[in-house]
Amino acid sequence: MKIFSLTFLLLLLFPFASEVAVEFPALSPIVDSPQKLNWNKPGVVNIVFKSTDGGQSWQDISRGLPENLQAEDIRRDGFFANESGLYVRTENGIYHSKPTATGSFWEKEIFPDKLGSIAPVKMGILAYNDYGQFLQKLNATGDWSPIYSNFKEKEVLTVFESAGGTAFIGSNHSLFKSINSGKTWKQVYTGGWVMKLVESNGVLLATSLNGILRSADQGESWDCVINEGGVGIAVECINGGFAAITYNTKSMTRRVRTSYDGGKIWQPIDGDLPASLSINSIIQVGEFFFCGHPAGIFRSSDKGKTWKLLLPSIENKVFNLFVSGNVIYALPRNGGC
Repeated sequence: MKIFSLTFLLLLLFPFASEVAVEFPALSPIVDSPQKLNWNKPGVVNIVFKSTDGGQSWQDISRGLPENLQAEDIRRDGFFANESGLYVRTENGIYHSKPTATGSFWEKEIFPDKLGSIAPVKMGILAYNDYGQFLQKLNATGDWSPIYSNFKEKEVLTVFESAGGTAFIGSNHSLFKSINSGKTWKQVYTGGWVMKLVESNGVLLATSLNGILRSADQGESWDCVINEGGVGIAVECINGGFAAITYNTKSMTRRVRTSYDGGKIWQPIDGDLPASLSINSIIQVGEFFFCGHPAGIFRSSDKGKTWKLLLPSIENKVFNLFVSGNVIYALPRNGGC
């Protein structure tokens, strides 16, 4: 069993990010007047964008975040969205924007520690770091308290809680599971790192070193359902199924697929997208698919048969896309990471 350093992991996940700017010199023929934003406004800008109309228009809601904040200051797992809106972890706290907020309005919470990663759990928010330290904020009290103190592994990459309350922790070399609120942990996968997990109708999917993993027995066993020689980049729940992005070592591109049978069989939906090394997001809002691409944000109204560019990229960055109800949040990141 090989153990990969976090530095190597990031290089593996997001290769050739510096070349993104030269990949797509002629996209204008497929663009129907994409929205143009003013990137030169005073104050903090270009950190978070929001759309409430299916991607037709976008608002920069960065104002209200720390004035000196740069996109690179936020960790890969320093933000998430759920039904309550978008949460962003910065050096001096956690910022929350509700989906119903008008304009650039953020609520700030002073955070009691330096744990840079955050994740949603059923009872509130969980914060953690690479060294296996965890704090949980309970919605009922607003207090932060230690959790998972019996977990002894390091190089933590992700934390996930299933609908049934089972906790999962993905590390740089394996995946662990607890069915008793973290009192004891069982190693359930040893094939390399596991980064992100999602669940729908009792089926769990995860991005991994070997592609996309699937479990239909509450995470006890895992099978690789997409393996093209490269890693799993993203996995999301969509209406009636799943969407995933993986890296194909033969074509040296990232591929986008959907599955409507619980993650067993997958269909490509990227035939109309420009091939790229840095596609990083695929989400669904209503009947539309949205894709974070080096050229910008694309939308499909026919489940991926055709795509339209809605919002061009900025500063050669790739938008990370998140959903809260019918609200879309877009965070531009270097190489999509």
